[in-house]
Amino acid sequence: MKKSLALAFLVFLSAVQFLNSYGVQRFPKPEFESGYIQPETLLPNPRAEALALMDIAVLIISLSVVSWLVIKKRSRNGVFWMSLFALAYFGFYREGCICAIGSIQNVTLAFFDHSYLISISAIVFFVTPLVYTLFFGRTFCAAVCPFGAMQDLVAFSPQKLGSRLNTVLGIIPYIYLGLAVLYAATGTDFIICRYDPFVGIWRLNASFGMYMFGGLLLVTGIFIARPYCRFLCPYGVLLNWVSRFSRKHITITPSNCIQCRLCENSCPYDAIDMPVTVKNPEDKRTMGRKLIFITFLIPFLMLAGGWTGSRLHEPLASVNAKVKLAKQILNPVTDKNQAETFEIEAFKSAGKQQAQVFAEASEVLHEFYIGGWILGGFIGLVFGGLIVGRMITKHRTDYIPNKGTCFSCVRCVDYCPVKLP
Repeated sequence: MKKSLALAFLVFLSAVQFLNSYGVQRFPKPEFESGYIQPETLLPNPRAEALALMDIAVLIISLSVVSWLVIKKRSRNGVFWMSLFALAYFGFYREGCICAIGSIQNVTLAFFDHSYLISISAIVFFVTPLVYTLFFGRTFCAAVCPFGAMQDLVAFSPQKLGSRLNTVLGIIPYIYLGLAVLYAATGTDFIICRYDPFVGIWRLNASFGMYMFGGLLLVTGIFIARPYCRFLCPYGVLLNWVSRFSRKHITITPSNCIQCRLCENSCPYDAIDMPVTVKNPEDKRTMGRKLIFITFLIPFLMLAGGWTGSRLHEPLASVNAKVKLAKQILNPVTDKNQAETFEIEAFKSAGKQQAQVFAEASEVLHEFYIGGWILGGFIGLVFGGLIVGRMITKHRTDYIPNKGTCFSCVRCVDYCPVKLP
């Protein structure tokens, strides 16, 4: 029943998208071919400002309703219909902009470049889902994020991947987050927006490659539920961290678990932690050895990662406009039949000195060198944390959602025979 409703709703959303093509565009669209266009922050027109406030209001109301449906009502049907609304509004009507995922870049650029005036809506979209996650778990992922809603509709036959594969693929979002912050901090690019897999579908104006990317994710999502959310989304890393400290969180059963095991395979995201009992507890000597190993492992991985990242600073910086221009000046076009690049033409018309261009490129390279150390150290810390997590045995007696990876979709609740009184 829900599958047919979802397909019918997608037809309706296509009609909404067609009508919306004549509506007001309140934020510039990411330009996939020539680089991201920075959102206008000076003198916004009154209508755009009013509509931005409406977006904020819809976000807060949606988060409040979904959190109530998840924590209090424990209603999968309610969450499902709210996800359709989020897809219609934040996806097809608002065309995926502005979104919490992309706001990472706006906040990062504003932090490192004080001349960049970040919009209030970007700050609110970045902070508000994190605040709700701290109190109620990842209810933003459950039914407010259009990325998740889009993938949730096609999860017809999800398969289990296993803990090891989930762990390995789960490293990718950390790398993506680190790169997104590095490129935004250096003013190089907004790579989250540039490689957004679904914004082209919502706007019907992406390149062929981006259509293929989004389509591949949706086809994959039939068998591997929410592949972008689980193995790519950089904002999901932040939500994962914050959700671990959430004050309240969805539980499979509203009271004591009766160990019926009906929920064991109910989660398509492998986010249910099963009971763990240890027959032979480790002795103090073995635990001491593990502690010593962990003490030296994480700093070593951070140093190794930082050094590797610093060695890669030149390839990472090669896409920066200032670095590209300096390389083109050093290696000028010798073929008279070949036209000069746009960057070279702009350089000549601006009347800049080559020494100034090289100085700016050198400064950018230095920023990437420092950023490479930080990015590599961060990835090393992530690797160390994953290894430590697999070494430490956590004792559990019940089936419980993993507070970090659970999307609060409430699917597992329908499998539990214990109901609210």
